[in-house]
Amino acid sequence: MNPSLHTVASGQQRSYRIFHIMQPHFGTVWHYHPEMELHYVIRGEGIRFIGDNIDYFRAGELILLGANLPHVWHCRENNAEHMTEAVVLQFLPECLGSDFLDLPEAWQLSRLFERARKGILIRGRHKEKIIGLMYEAQTATGLQRIVILLSLLKVLLESADSKSISMTQGFSRPGETECRRLNLVYDYIFSNYKDNITLNQAAAISNMSAANFCRYFKRLTHRTYSAFLTEVRVNQACRMLIAGKHAVEFISYECGFNNPANFYRHFKLLKGVTPLEYRQQFSPVKI
Repeated sequence: MNPSLHTVASGQQRSYRIFHIMQPHFGTVWHYHPEMELHYVIRGEGIRFIGDNIDYFRAGELILLGANLPHVWHCRENNAEHMTEAVVLQFLPECLGSDFLDLPEAWQLSRLFERARKGILIRGRHKEKIIGLMYEAQTATGLQRIVILLSLLKVLLESADSKSISMTQGFSRPGETECRRLNLVYDYIFSNYKDNITLNQAAAISNMSAANFCRYFKRLTHRTYSAFLTEVRVNQACRMLIAGKHAVEFISYECGFNNPANFYRHFKLLKGVTPLEYRQQFSPVKI
């Protein structure tokens, strides 16, 4: 996939943007923007793409995205019966002034912003503090907005229980034609992952030969077409395993694998555990 540039409207005389999303989906276009972004999922589940990472997401996830980091949250359903909900805060790294990061007291922020270029999954005891401050920011006015932003940055610096998401932090910024081409392929894969999607079919969507498509896809996504498709299927399986409604063999076929043994092998390779072990991690503890 190739990301498209999104322009974020900050509003008049506002140093950052905070908004509450409640709609059938979070958007389906792989994109990037110069603003950093705190993204808290209140409701919804599906697969998220951040940089070169593909993973399952669900309610309760809190992520910090760095400037110009490509991303999209592709939700499980796209209708009013399965609404998604999130609180999103977006700010430019220099929103507090071009010299702010040069202050002796702010030297750690540059490191945080650099690390955020790979995306940061925030966990642990500081997570609830950050979420609370995001809710406060929605109704704050005047100087209190700046106080809350500074408090957010302070808690983010103190949050030790977090991990980087993407392996790569540098991404090319393509033109509009390339964006449309890769987003078409992305939408096709996501809509048809249950089927036997061939390389030639994906190449035809992008109007390229199979050989050119392979080189093009790997250059832009940092993985082969087959590896990308496998990751989408495995992460769809994660959702079904957590739901706990179907047997593993049924899930393997439902997610596009031609046999359970192949599914087990790819799942263990990508997740580090077997499908059954993964399901047990989310099973209620029996007392």
